[in-house]
Order: sequence, then C-alpha cells, then structure tokens
Amino acid sequence: MNSTTTPSAGAGLRERKKLETRQALALAAVRLAIERGLENIRVEDITGAVNVSRRTFTNYFSCKEEAIASLSGDRFSRAVQSLRDRPLSEPLADALAEAFAAEHEIAAQVDRERVELIRMLMTSPALQGEALKVMVTAEEPLAKVIADRTGADPQGDLYPHVLAAAVFAAVRAATGHWATSDVPLAELIREAVRQVAAPPDVGTALAPGTGPR
Repeated sequence: MNSTTTPSAGAGLRERKKLETRQALALAAVRLAIERGLENIRVEDITGAVNVSRRTFTNYFSCKEEAIASLSGDRFSRAVQSLRDRPLSEPLADALAEAFAAEHEIAAQVDRERVELIRMLMTSPALQGEALKVMVTAEEPLAKVIADRTGADPQGDLYPHVLAAAVFAAVRAATGHWATSDVPLAELIREAVRQVAAPPDVGTALAPGTGPR
C-alpha cells in the first residue's frame, strides 16, 4: 500500500486542508475589511471570496471579527514556538523580546496587509475584544514555555503566568504607542517586552513559589 493512503497520512492531509481553509477565510476577511471597511462586509462576502459555504465558515469562526483576529493568534503561536526553539543559554528577557519582535518584523516586511490588520485591531472595538480573547488564550502556552525555560512549576508557581500576562500587556502597550510613533513596531515590542521580562534588581526578594529557580 502506498504510504500516502494510510489512515495516518489521510488524517494529516485532512488537518492540513482544514488549516488551509481556516487561513484562507481569515485572510479573505482581512482583505475585504481593508478594501471595504469592516462594517461593510458580511460573512457571505468572505465565504464567496474563498468559494465555501457559510456552514464551512461557522466550523472555524463564530463571526467575521473572530476570523480577522485569528491571524494575531497565529502570530502569537509562532512567537511561542520560536521562544521554545531559542537556546536555553539566552537570557529569558532577550529570548522573549526577540521571539515576539521577530514575528511583527516578518509581518511588516512580507505582507502589508498584516500591518493594516494591526491598525484595524487597534481602532475597532469589536476587533479589540476578539484580539483580547486571542491574547488570553495564548497566555497559557507562553507560561508553559517560560516555566520550562526557568525550571518553575507550571502549576504551582505564579511567576510564569504573571510574566506571560505581562508580556502580552507589553505587546498591547507597544502596539498602542506605535500608532503615534515613527519607531517600527518590532522595535517597540522588543523594548516593551524587555522592560517587563528583565530580572528584578539584585536584593529584591520573591515570595516562595512565585519565581524561577
């Protein structure tokens, strides 16, 4: 039997096709929102651009805002994976700053629509709500990687969870500052993440079970 016809291979192909459809819907939603304005597009416009049914859309997203915000979630997932792959000898603050800055750097260089997406996420209340949900969802995987890198207990120690939340707060703050700044977004994110992830001053005590070991 050809290996491509085995059940596991078939399952892998189905998952890839699902991911491709999900991303195609999200990208179509962004393109249409940039062209027409978010308030002027319907789910049917998005599904028509991808040539799928509304039912297919609802298999992945509950609304157009969730579809658009999902691209930020994909970027955060890649940043977390990048952090996992960075050398353990690298200081945590530097590793976090570079992992998150790099994803925004790539977005700005490769795809102008991703920059416009970030602007939309900042200005639309509905998109801001969805973007916040995406960040909250991404906090747990980030906390797990931080715990792995620092030797903290991902369940019992508070530190990885506080730092993960702080990193996403820093990303939000940097993005907001970017709107009125001439500094590239990646640089602002790099600086903001370093500020919250830098180790405490020497002599500053941490409560037991709250910090890295």
